Amino acid sequence: MVSFPAGSAAAAARPSPRCRRPRLPAAMLRRCAPGPPGPQPLRRALPPAAPAVRDRLRECAARIPEAAAVLDLLETCPEHQKKGRFPVVVFEGLDATGKTTVTQSVKDTLNGILLRSPPACISQWRTIFDDEPAPIKRAFYAAGNYILASEIAKASTQAPVIIDRYWHSTAAYTIATEINGKVQDLPPVHDEVYQWPEDLLKPDLVLLLTVDPEERVRRLQRRGLEKTKEEAELEANSLFRQRVEESYRRMVNPECQEVDASPSKEEVLQTVLQLIKNHCAV
Repeated sequence: MVSFPAGSAAAAARPSPRCRRPRLPAAMLRRCAPGPPGPQPLRRALPPAAPAVRDRLRECAARIPEAAAVLDLLETCPEHQKKGRFPVVVFEGLDATGKTTVTQSVKDTLNGILLRSPPACISQWRTIFDDEPAPIKRAFYAAGNYILASEIAKASTQAPVIIDRYWHSTAAYTIATEINGKVQDLPPVHDEVYQWPEDLLKPDLVLLLTVDPEERVRRLQRRGLEKTKEEAELEANSLFRQRVEESYRRMVNPECQEVDASPSKEEVLQTVLQLIKNHCAV
């Protein structure tokens, strides 16, 4: 179990009529089952593995020099990274749910190492890729996860690793952006779009911080920071926010453990530390 310092604060898409062709194989017929537009558009926006990320970055590298730089960093990362003996804990959630405060507090309490996605080596290029079409934008964030995996592999041999966002953020925002409408229009539960990539290092635990929507807006206003495009969309479009949150909840392998971050910082920290203690063994 994790040792705490003494005195610490303990899709398939709904088939259109043209899909109903008896001569199709059974596996393909399953992809034509009823539902809203499913994983194919999402797969174009959400690279399923590192080779697809590299291919997409190569396609735009001549036009976007930063894509070539990200690709160079990605090429230095060994495939199929393995974590060390210390636990790896990811914190997910919308902006202003307390991730920055909680991750710093947990890092201090566990004498851990704090990492963020996208990693510092490429985060200065976020604004460039945020203005690009969805497939390129998501390739950048997916590449950040694979680069981060190299940092996690090394750090987890030294101390507990605390991460502010990882793959689930990339996937949840992609799904919510590419699928319009209500939560009911998302790909069904257990769809492949909610699966963790097979070639990406997995954390031991993923904690999803949530707060009441009104409280989250109040926190954002108190922070007074300039909104990102997606944050502005979250505030203006409640359906988009609901799709993001529900996409988080549908993630599997690993799934998100939801944590109410509305109470005091001290209470939230205690809840989080107990979850880490219960789920993470070394």
